[in-house]
Amino acid sequence: MTKARKLELVCPAGTPAALRSAVEAGAHAIYCGFNDETNARNFPGLNFSRDEMAEGIAFAHRHDAKVLVAINTFPRAGAFGLWSKAVDDAHRFGADAVILADLGLLDYAAGRPGLRLHLSVQAAAANADAISVYAKSFGVRRVVLPRVLTVQEIAAINRDIDVETEVFVFGGLCVMAEGRCALSSYATGKSPNMNGACSPASHVEYRAEGAALVSRLGGFAIHRVGAKDPAPYPTLCKGSFRVGDYQGHVFEDPVSLDAAALIPQLAEAGVTALKIEGRQRSRAYTTAVVKEFRAAVDAHAAGRPIAASALRELTEGQRTTAGAYRKAWR
Repeated sequence: MTKARKLELVCPAGTPAALRSAVEAGAHAIYCGFNDETNARNFPGLNFSRDEMAEGIAFAHRHDAKVLVAINTFPRAGAFGLWSKAVDDAHRFGADAVILADLGLLDYAAGRPGLRLHLSVQAAAANADAISVYAKSFGVRRVVLPRVLTVQEIAAINRDIDVETEVFVFGGLCVMAEGRCALSSYATGKSPNMNGACSPASHVEYRAEGAALVSRLGGFAIHRVGAKDPAPYPTLCKGSFRVGDYQGHVFEDPVSLDAAALIPQLAEAGVTALKIEGRQRSRAYTTAVVKEFRAAVDAHAAGRPIAASALRELTEGQRTTAGAYRKAWR
């Protein structure tokens, strides 16, 4: 069987320990962010101080892995210096790329010689024309595609651009315009794109009500399950609602994305990199998922069949979906 082009495996790290675990488990590249509102996973106890980022990049480079620094929120008016400093520090520490979404920040970063620019999924660039504008205007070298595209749509985009594409293959599944969730902002007062917090745990509540366990986000009841049944994390896009005569999950079920079986099709569609979601997750999660997907990437590159996924226990509700890759909800 003919060998295939090897895909880059891009893995999450919410802490320095997770970065080391991802590298040791076989990640080709790590994405992570500073411990402030410049990145879209701005939660207590996560992310990197400046010293930790410098040390993490050096560790990864010693093990032939890359570090991509996510500076992917949108700067607040009057506070642009916080974001520009993050770009400068990532560049100074030797980051292999910065992941950006804001136009002004992209323009600023484009003026830093030698700094590679990746377009964040938060920019929601989902067609070839939009991607080409970012490439021509700012020199963007890679775009992280939103999780709303089929494999056929990704292939069509790749035929018309001269930019690398990166797609999500495992973890949380966002079915909104990435990071722009007005539902989460309405329920919690925290914006995914401005504050870096989608459905923050500080606004989540689980409460027993009779024989049921009710989960709430910002005071809104999102799920009601049996007291002994698995309770999914309460995000509004995966909530259960009554709409007319229908009661159930309107946008998407509370399940996780697992596209391991689609790696050959994604490679054929021209994808360069596969991205795992999960910067809030534990080191054990990081190690298990990275090992599984590194084995899958290596098998595909060698022309071997990809083994069935063994990660269901690490998924939301212990169930998985191919999401928009096999789109049924649009």
